[in-house]
Amino acid sequence: MTVTLSATLAANEDIERRRRAGERVLHLAFGEAGLPVHPALRDRLAAASARNGYGPVAGAPDLREAAAGYWHRRGLPTDPDLVVCGPGSKSLLYGLLLAIGGDVVLPMPSWVSYAAQADLVGSRPILVPVPRGEGGVPDPGQVATAVRRARADGRTVSSLLVTLPDNPTGRMASPELIARLVDVARELDLIVISDEIYRDLLHDGSLPYTSPADLAPERTVITTGLSKSLALGGWRIGAARLPEGAYDLRARLLAVASEIWSAPAAPVQEAAAYAFTEPRELAERVARSRVLHGTVARAVHRCFEEIGAETPAPQGGFYLYPDLGHLRLGGSAELTKILLDDHGIGVLPGHAFGDDPAAARVRVAVSLLYGETPEQRLTALTSPDPLGLPWISASLDHLATGLKDLSRGRREPGR
Repeated sequence: MTVTLSATLAANEDIERRRRAGERVLHLAFGEAGLPVHPALRDRLAAASARNGYGPVAGAPDLREAAAGYWHRRGLPTDPDLVVCGPGSKSLLYGLLLAIGGDVVLPMPSWVSYAAQADLVGSRPILVPVPRGEGGVPDPGQVATAVRRARADGRTVSSLLVTLPDNPTGRMASPELIARLVDVARELDLIVISDEIYRDLLHDGSLPYTSPADLAPERTVITTGLSKSLALGGWRIGAARLPEGAYDLRARLLAVASEIWSAPAAPVQEAAAYAFTEPRELAERVARSRVLHGTVARAVHRCFEEIGAETPAPQGGFYLYPDLGHLRLGGSAELTKILLDDHGIGVLPGHAFGDDPAAARVRVAVSLLYGETPEQRLTALTSPDPLGLPWISASLDHLATGLKDLSRGRREPGR
C-alpha cells in the first residue's frame, strides 16, 4: 500500500513554501476556518491545563453530556452513553470505518480523506456520483445498483457516508434526496455515517436541514467537531453520536480508540464541554462566522461567474466547486498547476476528491482570505462590510484579475 500526505495538507505546505520564497500566492486550497479562538474558550483551556490524566476512552462524562445536549437541541434526543469523543472527527471517522468493517459507499466528489481512510483500513470505497445541483449525498438509485453489483461479486458493503453541508461543493443536500437515500439504506441494510461538522455554518438559516438521523435514527451515525464552527482545528476534538441501541458498535469503536488515541486530550475536553453547551457568547461567535463565510464565499462565487465558470452557489461552510471546462485548459491537475504557477492562485484539483481527472473542476476554500493576523481576522469577523476591508478587497482583486487573465490565456508577467 502506498500512503501519501493528504492532498489538503500537502497543498498547504507547498503554498507556504512558495510564500516564504517571496511568491505572491492567494491561498484558496486549505479548509481551515481562519478565525481566532474565542477568549472564553482560551480561558477554559488555560484553567484546565493541569488536567493530565488519560480519562475514559469514550470521553469525559461532562463532555458526552454536553454533546448529547447539543444534538437534543437539534431535535435528536441522545443517550450520552452512545456518544464517543475523540481527537477530531477525522479520527472518529477512521475508527468507525474500522469498527463497522466492509466496504463503504462514498459520494463523488467527496472530502479527500474519506477514500484515503477507506484504503488504509482495507475497505474498497464505492464512489457514486452526486446528483446535479446537490452536494455530499450520492444518487440513491445509483447507490442501490452499485451495492447490489458489489455484493453479487462477493463484496461485503456495510456503510455509506454523506456530508451535510458538503466539502468540496459547499452545497446542502435537499431533504427529498436524503429521504430517498435513507430508504435505500434501509432496503440494503447499510449504516449511514453522516459527517455534519459544517451543520452550524449554513449561510441561510431558513434553508431546510435534514439529517439522516431524523429519518433513520436506528442506522445513522453522526460525527461533528469544533474545528469549523468555532475554528478550533488545532485543538483536535470531535464527537460521534451512535445509532439507538448500537452498544455493539460502541464497544468495537472504543476498542479501536483504545489502541489508537487512548482518550481525547483532557484540557481540551473541558473547553469542548463548555462549547457544546452553546453559551450565548459562543452562539454569537458561530452566527458571526456563518455570516462572514457566506459573504466572502458569495463574492468569490461572483469572480468565477464573471469568467463563465459553471459554479453552484455556495450554501454552507467556506467552499466552492467551480467547473472551468469551458476554457479547455485540460483536466483538474493541469488547471490547478496553471492557476498556481501562472496566476498565483492556489486551489485543489477535483481529482483529489475522487472526481473525473479529465474534468476541469477545482475546490476553492475562502476562509484564509480573512486576514494574515488574528487582529485582521477578528476585524473581518466583526466588520459590517468585510469585503471593504483592504486585505480582503486586495485578495478578491487578485482572484478576479487572475481568473480574467486565465480566461484570456495570458500569463502573469515575471512568472
